Order: sequence, then C-alpha cells, then structure tokens
Amino acid sequence: MDFKTLSAPKEGLAAVAADALLLVVTAAAPTEALPGPLGAALKAAVDAGDLTLKAGQQLYLHRVAGVKAARVAVAVAADASVAAWRKALAAGVALLKAGGTRHLAVALAGAEPTDAHAEALVAVVADQTYLYRHTKPSAPAASALAKVSLVADKSAALDGGLRRGQAIAAGQTLARELANRPGNHCTPTHLAAEAKGLAKAHGLKVEVLERKDVEKLGMGAFLAVAQASHQPLKFIVLRWNGAAKSAAPVVLVGKGITFDTGGVSLKPAPEMDEMKFDMGGAAGVLGTLRAVAELRAKVNLVGLIPSCENLPSGRSVKPGDVVTSMSGQTIEILNTDAEGRLILCDALTYAERFKPAAVVDIATLTGACVIALGHHRTGLYASTDALAGELLSAGERGGDLAWRMPLDAEYDEALKSSFADMGNVGPRAGGSITAAKFLQRYAGAYDWAHLDIAGTAWKSGAAKGGTGRPVPLLTHFLLARAG
Repeated sequence: MDFKTLSAPKEGLAAVAADALLLVVTAAAPTEALPGPLGAALKAAVDAGDLTLKAGQQLYLHRVAGVKAARVAVAVAADASVAAWRKALAAGVALLKAGGTRHLAVALAGAEPTDAHAEALVAVVADQTYLYRHTKPSAPAASALAKVSLVADKSAALDGGLRRGQAIAAGQTLARELANRPGNHCTPTHLAAEAKGLAKAHGLKVEVLERKDVEKLGMGAFLAVAQASHQPLKFIVLRWNGAAKSAAPVVLVGKGITFDTGGVSLKPAPEMDEMKFDMGGAAGVLGTLRAVAELRAKVNLVGLIPSCENLPSGRSVKPGDVVTSMSGQTIEILNTDAEGRLILCDALTYAERFKPAAVVDIATLTGACVIALGHHRTGLYASTDALAGELLSAGERGGDLAWRMPLDAEYDEALKSSFADMGNVGPRAGGSITAAKFLQRYAGAYDWAHLDIAGTAWKSGAAKGGTGRPVPLLTHFLLARAG
C-alpha cells in the first residue's frame, strides 16, 4: 500500500481529491471550526442527532454537496493525542475499508498531525486491512484500498513517520502471518526457512544450528523439550550489522515453540488450538529484524530463536526428570508445560558469546501474566531501571504498552529443588514472576529484560489471530539505541 503526505488545499478539506475522506474531529472542537460544506454537513448531522461529539462516535456521509470526495467518514476522538487518534482512525477506516475506496485521504481537524500521528496512521490501516488467507481460500476479497494520504499543512515533516510506520507495519504483519499459520504449516523448519528468506531479502546474516550442533553445545534443557517430537529442532541465529563492528549488539531471544501440548503435563483440550501462537516471541523477533533492516537502523542486532514442538510421546521428558542446561546448572522438570523457560535458558547462555550491550527475551511464557495484566499490556521484567525505562518509553512511542513487574529476591525461593540446582516451576502464586526469576539465573552476564507476551501476542474469540506485538515496542527501543 502506498502511503503519502498531501498538502492541505487552499480551498480547504472539501477540495481534497480522493475517493474518500476520513475526517477525525475532537470531542471538544466545535463544528463551526470547519469552514465550508464539510462544517455545514457536520453541524447538520449534530443538530439532527445523527452524530454526537463524543469519543468513539462515527458517521458516514455519501456525496456531500460541495465536497470533492464521494465518501466522507467522520470519527470523533477524545482529543488530539496519538492514542485518541489511533482509536478514532480504527473506527473510521472500518467504515471505508470494505467499499470501493482505492484512495483514502485522512485529516485531523483543528490540529496539525505529528510524525507520531503519521506512524500511527500506517499502523491502523495495516491492522484494519490485514486478512489471513494462507490456508483459507474462502477468505473475503482484499480491501480495494491502495493509497492513503495524510493531509497536513506541513506535510513534508510527516514523511519520516510514514516511513517508520511502513517498516514497523511490515514487520508486524510478518509476525502476525507466521503466528496465524497452523502448527502443521509453521514448523521449526518453516521458521528457519523464513529466517533464511528474510536474510536474503534484507541483507542479514543467518545461521541455523541443527540437533547435532545443539548437542555439541550442551543445550540439555532445549534438547529435553524437543526430544518427543518428530519435527527436527532448529536454533536460528540472525544478525543485522548496522553500526560499527566495535559496537556491542543488542540480542533479542524469541521463544519458538511452534505447537505446545504441554507434553506429559498435558493441557486441557479446550482452546489448545491456540497453542500454535506459542511461537509469538520468535515471530516478534523476525518481524523486528525486518523492520530494523528496512529502516537501515544504525545498530548491531542479533536474533536468537530456539524452536521446537512440545509434544507427549514415549520419548517425552517426564515430571521429576533432571537435565543439565548449557550453563551447567541442573533443572528438575516438575512440569513439562513450563517448557518455554527451558528452551530460553540455553539461548540466554548462548547470548553471552556476543558480549551484548543488552539482551531482551520475548515469550508467550505464562498464563499467570494474563491473569495479572489481561490483554492490554505486556509484562516487563528488567535487571536495571535504565533498561526498563527504555522499553517502557519505546512501548509508549509505538502504542505497544508494557507494565513493569517485580524481580524481588524473595521470589527466587520458590524455585528451590531437593534434587537439582532449581525446579522449573514454583507454586501458582506469582507464577509469571517466578518464571522470570528462573530466566534471570541465566542472564547474570549482561543487562537483561524479559517480555511476557502471553496476554498480548494474540486475540481469542471472533477476532482470533496474532497481533504482531511486540514488534512496535522492540523497533522503537532499537531505533532509540541507534540514535
């Protein structure tokens, strides 16, 4: 899709040449502030009770006299903030995406949009027009929308926001597409192939470690999870070198469980199909690498993806088994459904060889995080206040919010084991925190953060599907690091 800026015509918004005009107005803005036929049409709609100037309200008008665009959609925002703009855009685009509109012009009435507004516009349009069709030939026809113009007085100042938005949207769409594919399509081998294709298209370096390589490294925790499946494990290493060779890289580690039954500690059958989304961390890493490479960001970045399935079979690891991780620490596997931390801990140890500036792991790790935070904010754990602050700020800029959770030493007591250096689970209370404390035991050599995306990586119900989060958060984090 083509995103451009468009200088506001001297004659006003009524003269904008497009198939449709989406006008975002704020709840506090009087309709009289819009001159000409658009203002008159809005005032008439308000007077007639067809539109209320309250956040969330919208109205469609067809062939308004004196307005060049055949279709006009009005969406009311609480204010001119980027967050309110996003919500109003989503409502407005929903009114227009299914029609015959090929060129959509968008304007913020009574205020000048910023490059953050421009980025958000791309994100909303990409989200509203995304359709999964890989295994669904009966999916509805794609939206006719091919061009979106952001109308502004200082349009040139918005080009950077549109460019950034397009790169992040492309990365987020890649992550969504991978997450949405069923487990018999998106296998560890498929993820490795996607990584190789990404590397070839965007100038990345890629290496895929096979079982024999993982065995040689001593990744006993990763191997334990993978041993029951007929699908071969893959350990994917991707590198983007955008800064000087001497600059320490940031390492992203993404959980790549392409299907999770829970193993011997079998999950309940209802909604188990959603466990295809358990590779959301891996998808997020691939999407972020794509965005960073498209933007040619001046940062060195390493993506690590340990990928396998977690299945029950005669070869499965059992509750009570003890394995030795790459770090040499032993783990009593008390619950085989706490497998994500087992594959991540070996990847966190592997990350040490890059002498990283920081390491961030991303995982659909715990249902406990969903109970704590619901589906709006990602759970954030960090070893330093500075790193936590960077990630929280990046989430604010990208509209991809996180919430910092505690890492108090007292929570570590829950992981004690009589038969190994640690158990892989503690009691139910504080389950997301004890999972993070487990990972922290493998991340002492560098600044580290953990993003628990179990509540934000996908949606259930009628809108079931991957969200592509936290690609916006991670991309803004890396862009800030790149300066």
